[in-house]
Amino acid sequence: MSIRKDLQKRIQQLGQRIQNNVKVQEGDDPKEQPAELMKELDSCLSQLQELIWRINATNIETKNGEGRTLTELMAQKDVLTMRISTLRSVFDTASTGQDRYSRSEIKMVTMIDVKALSKQIDEYSAQLRKLDIEIQALNFQTELK
Repeated sequence: MSIRKDLQKRIQQLGQRIQNNVKVQEGDDPKEQPAELMKELDSCLSQLQELIWRINATNIETKNGEGRTLTELMAQKDVLTMRISTLRSVFDTASTGQDRYSRSEIKMVTMIDVKALSKQIDEYSAQLRKLDIEIQALNFQTELK
């Protein structure tokens, strides 16, 4: 995974370096040759594509003790993360107080049980931590194909 992250960072940096050198003042030379940087970018992108393919192939074949694939566990983790994020936003909105300066102002009321929602978020967060540990353990035990 760190190789993929390093490649992605390198690709981003190469893109920036290319942009910095595609235009120069007339009569000046670029600090770096864009054509050479483009070749290096193509090489990094090819390496990244191969690495992503290998990671995906490995993840679809790697199974936990219950027979679920790493790909399936990662999809579950992504959705669980999204669920927690959405529920936290709802919690923040529901638990925000309202300042009223007079009795004639409209009073807003919370339509959900904030305490129950908080408990639910905590339960999902615990599930996410457990799932993350399981994924990390599988990744540690698995050789990339």
